[in-house]
Amino acid sequence: MPSTIAVDDRVRQLADRAEIQELAVLYGFIMDERDEDGIRQIFTEDATLRSQDGVFAASGIDEIVETYLGRFKALGPTNHYSHGHVVRFQADDPDVAFGLLASHAEVSRNEVAMQVALRYKDTYRRVDGRWRIADRLMSYMYYLPVTEYAEGLGDRNSVRAYGDHRPSDWPESLYSEQGSAWLKKYLW
Repeated sequence: MPSTIAVDDRVRQLADRAEIQELAVLYGFIMDERDEDGIRQIFTEDATLRSQDGVFAASGIDEIVETYLGRFKALGPTNHYSHGHVVRFQADDPDVAFGLLASHAEVSRNEVAMQVALRYKDTYRRVDGRWRIADRLMSYMYYLPVTEYAEGLGDRNSVRAYGDHRPSDWPESLYSEQGSAWLKKYLW
């Protein structure tokens, strides 16, 4: 029979996982509502925000807020929604966790309706008793005008948010020799 401490640790980890998963959902609402104060509540003061394509590279909460406020200027209405969210805890520190989140967004970017498939590779840290995002790496499978979705989905250059055709970040198994090696390293 497990010890009381082991059971208590498991219960705490379940509660922590639920809080982290809610954090991911709140992120979508905060983005959709353009909530600057919300951004400051879900990221740590020393957080980093990056994108695999190099467009995002912000360090610290002020730079992150500035980055999002700039992004909001190009966006009309948005609708972010989360899918599966895998959370793993750092073995030697109960206040650090890692996550892989699948997500989509419907956006109006420069008055063009677009559909976006996103993945977030996150590091979370508990600060003052609350979980926050300490590092977020965003990547895209596609960022397409809805009128180009049918032909763009299979196109390697399916990121079209910036007025050109840029390569997608994944599926890595199709586009790199490393394939999904990062997945094993990241989560197992």
